[in-house]
Amino acid sequence: MTFVALVDDHELLRSGLASMINSFDGFKVIMEAGNGKEFIEALKTNKPPAIVLLDINMPMMDGFETAEWIKANLPETRILVLSMLENDIAIIRMLKNGARGYLLKDSKPKVFKQALENIRDTGYFINELVSDKLMHYISNEDSFLGDGSPLSSLTENETIFLQWICSDKTYKEIAEEMHISPRTVDTYRDNLFKKLDIKTRVGLAIFAIKHGIVSI
Repeated sequence: MTFVALVDDHELLRSGLASMINSFDGFKVIMEAGNGKEFIEALKTNKPPAIVLLDINMPMMDGFETAEWIKANLPETRILVLSMLENDIAIIRMLKNGARGYLLKDSKPKVFKQALENIRDTGYFINELVSDKLMHYISNEDSFLGDGSPLSSLTENETIFLQWICSDKTYKEIAEEMHISPRTVDTYRDNLFKKLDIKTRVGLAIFAIKHGIVSI
């Protein structure tokens, strides 16, 4: 039996998710909490769960802080982010804080079941929000780009662009900050996609974080 904890500040949602997860063969919800502090407190009287379904926006102690605490204190517990956010930066921050997958709250039951099974069996849940290559990249399980330093192929402006990629600014706003045209920003982005074999802004941001171009 795989034990699951739900950490979300919406009580009705937690109740519905608990009923759904308990209906899945091999899974049992053993803990519910409205935020990270409640989760940590509940651990005093409960065994650590194998999987935590973790919301991002919560009072007192949000998902970012909670994920960081779990990563530091419960290394065997795997985090599956449960959120309504599809924001690239939010995904990046949660993955860097130890999340093994990212699931939208309005996903269908079969997707929840698949996510839990994948987290249990392989350690990761890979969907359109988080590619397989990026997950391995974050967890240091491969070199991502093979031998040689990928940084050597970057121009100074491409490196600066990568720093701005990790901000919450739009491409248009990045163009204004760099004092270049939006078309030039598009060119930098497309060139980096090709050079680094990356397909998304999330991927570029993780590359920048991984190689010390920027830190979160």
